[in-house]
Amino acid sequence: MEDKDKNQDSDDVVKQSFAKTRKSLIAKLDNWEDQRTWDEFYQTYWRLIYSVAIKSGLRSEEAFDCVQETILSIAKQSKKNLYDPSQGSFKAWLMNMTRWRINDQFRKRKKDTAMGGDDYEEGRKTAVIDRVEDPQGDVLGRLWEVEWKKNIADAALARVKAQVSPKQYQIFDYYVVKQWNVSKVQSHLGVTRAQVYLAKHRVGSILKKELEKLNEDDD
Repeated sequence: MEDKDKNQDSDDVVKQSFAKTRKSLIAKLDNWEDQRTWDEFYQTYWRLIYSVAIKSGLRSEEAFDCVQETILSIAKQSKKNLYDPSQGSFKAWLMNMTRWRINDQFRKRKKDTAMGGDDYEEGRKTAVIDRVEDPQGDVLGRLWEVEWKKNIADAALARVKAQVSPKQYQIFDYYVVKQWNVSKVQSHLGVTRAQVYLAKHRVGSILKKELEKLNEDDD
């Protein structure tokens, strides 16, 4: 029970930090066009950037700073049309933007805490970012690939959830995502077999379209 409470507290902190970071970011974009698009961009990619930053060795507050600075940098470059799709995929571009901001946070940590060389290096020993310069094995690249796929799936499900009824999404979640059998779904939710199959078809079709939209960024 204690571990569950700790996990809940941690989730609450992340949610609060997410809301604060989003609000701060949107405020900084106040005078820019199409603020709603950037809000949607943030909603879609913040967790990907945050997760990679955390697994690279950053603390939670540093990871949220990384999220905001990465998206701000992308917004500024997009405003100046500096991103050229012919030079590579958006997915790779976003990874590099994130990589640079992660490095910025490590440099900021060293400066802010005034750590000595030994202490600083000790704190970075297990950081993924230390090994990203290795041409024989791009650790951050492999981490990014795993987190990208997970993020795309989560983002697509979030978009689907906003387009269907809570009941239909719950049926789909139990039957398709959690892979419960039809009888268990029927018994647990008090629905018919036909409702289960209808939800699977309808929600599944919407999910497929959302995944296709999001995966366009992978090309």
